[in-house]
Amino acid sequence: MAKQANLRTAVFPSGIASVGLGTVERQIPADEPPPLPPNNELRVIGKSFPRPNGPAKVTGAVRFTVDISLPGMLHARVLRSPLPHAVVRSIDVSAAARRPGVRAVLTIADPANPKSAKLGYVGAPVAAVAAVSLPAAEAALHLIRVNYETLPFVADMATARAPASPSVHDHETAPSGHPSGFPAAANLPLNGNVRGPSLVRRGDVIKGFAEADAVVEAEYSTSVQTHCCIEPHAIVADWRADGLTVYMSTQFTAGVRDEIAETFGLPLNRVRVIVDAMGGGFGSKSSLGNYGYFAIALSRQAKAPVRLFLEREEEQMDAGNRPGTWQRLRIGAKRDGTLTAISLVSYGTAGIGLGAGVGSNAEALYSCPNFDGAQHDVFINAGPGCAMRGPGNTPGAYGLEQTIDELAEKLGIDPLALRDRIDPSPIRREERRIGAARIGWSRRRRPGADSGPAKRGLGVAQSLWGANVQTNAACEVRVFCDGTVEVLSSVQDIGTGITTVLAQTVAEVLGLRPDQITVRIGDTEFPPGGPSYGSRTTASVTPPARTAAWRVLQHLFAEAALLLNAAPEDLIAHEGKILVRQDFDRALSFKDTAAHLRTDRVAAVASRSDDYGGFQRRAGQDAALAQRDLGGVQFAEVAVDTETGIIRVERVVAVQDCGRPMNPRQIESQVQGGVLMGVSYALFEERILDQATGRMVNPDLEQYKLVGVRETPQIDVVVLENYQGQSATDAYGIAEPANIATAPAIANAVYNAIGVRLRSLPMNPAAVLAALGKVAHRS
Repeated sequence: MAKQANLRTAVFPSGIASVGLGTVERQIPADEPPPLPPNNELRVIGKSFPRPNGPAKVTGAVRFTVDISLPGMLHARVLRSPLPHAVVRSIDVSAAARRPGVRAVLTIADPANPKSAKLGYVGAPVAAVAAVSLPAAEAALHLIRVNYETLPFVADMATARAPASPSVHDHETAPSGHPSGFPAAANLPLNGNVRGPSLVRRGDVIKGFAEADAVVEAEYSTSVQTHCCIEPHAIVADWRADGLTVYMSTQFTAGVRDEIAETFGLPLNRVRVIVDAMGGGFGSKSSLGNYGYFAIALSRQAKAPVRLFLEREEEQMDAGNRPGTWQRLRIGAKRDGTLTAISLVSYGTAGIGLGAGVGSNAEALYSCPNFDGAQHDVFINAGPGCAMRGPGNTPGAYGLEQTIDELAEKLGIDPLALRDRIDPSPIRREERRIGAARIGWSRRRRPGADSGPAKRGLGVAQSLWGANVQTNAACEVRVFCDGTVEVLSSVQDIGTGITTVLAQTVAEVLGLRPDQITVRIGDTEFPPGGPSYGSRTTASVTPPARTAAWRVLQHLFAEAALLLNAAPEDLIAHEGKILVRQDFDRALSFKDTAAHLRTDRVAAVASRSDDYGGFQRRAGQDAALAQRDLGGVQFAEVAVDTETGIIRVERVVAVQDCGRPMNPRQIESQVQGGVLMGVSYALFEERILDQATGRMVNPDLEQYKLVGVRETPQIDVVVLENYQGQSATDAYGIAEPANIATAPAIANAVYNAIGVRLRSLPMNPAAVLAALGKVAHRS
């Protein structure tokens, strides 16, 4: 960033606090606050304050979308396809429309439009009904008569890749891009059901493998994982003559508003999206979805509010999923561990959708001059995938981190020592050092060394994730003449605690306690907040919140300066007072200062500026930090019963970084949640499709297995303070890196325990016994 008249030079703390801090000089906007010192010099930021809405959550006082009840509200249900692949030849809704209590009926499949009349999976929406009660809506669904023409289908990725397999899409109807995962580029070739490859190449891999002293090649597969949000997808749509108000469980209020406006031809100022509380999203609640479209269209037709929420079976079949993947990795290295070449080929399936690659781990995590990657999407007749906590990189890490361990063994190098040689990140080097000491890595023995049927092992794996930023993010801070303070942004709190962090950010600036700050978020009537996905929320909204608070404080200083007979630049805000820096006896309370405002309030709105050191990449409103050190290192300790095949994860040590930690307790909570999701992914979760019917046979939370209390390991979380001087808060995300490394760390620990590698997820008892040769391998 060149030095200009509207910029000033500022010196920021830089480096890892546990190693030793230096400084970095940046050019920053003149109307932004000065650099924050390290957390140990701050009163509020970096401390573990409780969530202000915690008591309301545990007592049931918070309002989720399903709690919304509007006068005259109708209830909607969706008719879904019983077939995996079909064309609607005719549909008769007349009996449903005549049923008492029914106010609106809508079909998504129009026989006059072949594209919309084609259904690609069991559970695909066909029609919807809004009625005065849920039983009335359910009864009306049974009156809808649909004539389906059954088409050949395929529900298995390996079968779908065959040239003679039934086609899921043709060239006209096939999707061309997807906002998550890899490959996501447009205009890739479509051959049968295979789209791609999406290619990334550097150097010469043929030459690189020829120069290698050791080469490891292996194949890995991961299962489809569903989001299993405890709160289902839900919406209440209220279409009125003066505009549309939508109450929705969403991870992106502003994005959903934009999508609604475009879909229904409405101006942005006539669409309002509100979310009060959420019960999980993990990527699946990032867009309007077909259920949202139905609710809004039904409300418009019925001229009444309409509530629509998904049942658990609908959640599992049609609310998105983490795509299943297959990948083949080949890695070559010199005797000293220096990598010479990496080759990656992957195929993944997001059902009828896209975004089923394995991410950028193999390309970007380790230093290697020669890389060749080819990633493909494979269409099958199943519900579309979508972003899920570390899309792409989570299944990708499962393969890469096991292959790196296997390479270390072949070279006779400790897995941590090999990573020290090939990983350029000083952040992860420190994380490996801390984690190894915590887990007791020095006691790790050779694979399968334990005698007897119960064997223990230690494993390690690393994560890589971009430090993402939404540039279209803003906050307004208001100080009223009675001393009350408000923060407003349309950003939503999906359970990670951004409400608390915003209160801390503003309280630090104004010299107040977090409980003195009222935070109002989750409403598009407020300044635009970024999405709560991609681990970007804190990085996007805390800098403008601090900037807005700082600008308001300058107004207060101007008022207080007159009363204290001091220059505004000589004043500070501290513990509820405005003080003269060199004479603390000259002071006014914050409340008394506000009472002298010339109006009933003073307010400032600030938007997210560019990172001071520049962005590595920027596309529209999405950007990423110039350095790619965001991530973490996780260690796992497991016990494997070789007679029953049961893997017990006993302990996980997760050492993570997210720039400046804003609220350590909340960060630890996010990391623990990421680890638990990773344990569940590693050992239990698997969407199972009946190959004869295309139906999901475990669309519930009984047969679809999740980690529970009995399977929860001891989780030790260490969060680094990693200052880089990039924004007004220097804070970044952690939710996705906390999930990426868990499954491969467990897999490497299992190998260390039993001496046999498991290359497919989930690593359930049957898979363990098959790997040990004790039962026949499942097909």
